[in-house]
Amino acid sequence: MAETKNIFWWLPNTITSISIVCGISATFFAIDGHLGLAGIFIILAAILDFLDGFAARLLKAYSEIGKQLDSLADMVSFGVAPAAILFTLLEVSLFGENNLLHEIEGKWHEWAVLCTAFLIPIFAALRLAKFNIDTEQSANFKGLPTPANAILWASFGLMLLSPDHAELTQLIFTTKNLVFIAVITSLLMVSGIPMFSLKFKNLRWKNNWYRYLYLSICITLLIWLKVFALQLFIVTYILLSFLFYLLKVEFE
Repeated sequence: MAETKNIFWWLPNTITSISIVCGISATFFAIDGHLGLAGIFIILAAILDFLDGFAARLLKAYSEIGKQLDSLADMVSFGVAPAAILFTLLEVSLFGENNLLHEIEGKWHEWAVLCTAFLIPIFAALRLAKFNIDTEQSANFKGLPTPANAILWASFGLMLLSPDHAELTQLIFTTKNLVFIAVITSLLMVSGIPMFSLKFKNLRWKNNWYRYLYLSICITLLIWLKVFALQLFIVTYILLSFLFYLLKVEFE
């Protein structure tokens, strides 16, 4: 019985460890220029991030090691991996191709633009550090969660898998747009703006109406736009959270 309990105890940490593997894989693929695959592995890491928390709550397998491991996994999968996607997108927007790092022949200001990618892991680390010591974020969040920001960048990678909308990707993936999005989302991660969580404590409409509203919008967007809806999921999440903040809606 003790051995069975021990296996259950380590199940959430095992899921978290697999999430780290996904984050590392996403980083490798992004550096190599395979941004679609990088996006897929970040999405997998986000699913595993949800499952490890669900398993911990279901099995009541909470531990300080699990908490720290989860943060380290988030740093890899939702900090470094999306930064690698941004770096490659910036490289292509500046030079028209993805080169090996030592083969990049850019001017100092072009290297400064490439270094914008560092904002994501830096601000993700700050976000995770604040989250770990803030007891008020157990149910809902302050600032943009790192998985949400990572899914946004993953969706950009997934957009490249659909050649039918090449003109749209060229319009979005300009250097100015990428830098602007990176700066805004990085600042949002460490902002104090309340953002709702998708964790359901019960299914009652009164307690979850804003979650049902958000999920309804997401399902509609997914049916309409398919893979191109993913980035709109995050945009919608940010806009709804900001609207609720202005209207002083209290999250439960």
